[in-house]
Amino acid sequence: MAVTAQTVWKADPMHSKLTFTVTHFGINDIFGLFQKFEASATSSKPDFSDAVFDLSADVSSINTEVKMRDDDLRSTRFFDVEKFPKMTFISSSIRKSAKNRFKLSGDLTMHGITKPVTMDLWFRGIVNDTISKTTKAGFQLTGSLNRADFNIGSIFPFKEISNEVRIKADGEFIKQ
Repeated sequence: MAVTAQTVWKADPMHSKLTFTVTHFGINDIFGLFQKFEASATSSKPDFSDAVFDLSADVSSINTEVKMRDDDLRSTRFFDVEKFPKMTFISSSIRKSAKNRFKLSGDLTMHGITKPVTMDLWFRGIVNDTISKTTKAGFQLTGSLNRADFNIGSIFPFKEISNEVRIKADGEFIKQ
C-alpha cells in the first residue's frame, strides 16, 4: 500500500478575503466582509481534487463600512457575537465539475447552527512567489446560503433584507 504525503496550505491574510452580499429592499446590494479568519487546505494531489478545506472566522470582525450597521450585525438581532463568536466550515467532500472547478461540500456552523452547504470552488493555479520565496495556490469560492437556515436576523422579513446571502472568498494559500 502506497502512502501519499499530505500537503498543508494556509490562507495568506494579506491576499485573502471572505466577503458576502445581501439585497436590501430588493433594490440594492449591501457588501461586507469578515476581516479576521483563518483557512487551510490539505491535499495530496497537485490539482487539489482530494483537498479538505477548513475555515474559522471571527464574527465580531464583520465590516460593512457602516459602524452602526456593523454594531447591529454583532448584536443579538443578528449574529449575537457574545454567544457565538466563531463561524466555521469544514469540508466533507470535493467533486470535480470542470477543469479546475469543483463542488465543495461541508458543514457550516454559524449562530450555533450547523448545516450542510455546497459551494463552487475554482482552483486558479500554483505560483512560486520569488519575493516571499513561497509557493502559493489560488482559489475562489462562490455560492449562496439562506440566512433563515441559521436564524440570522429572523426579525427582519425577506422584503427588507434578502434571505439569500451570496458568498465570495478569494484566497492565496501558502504551502507549509
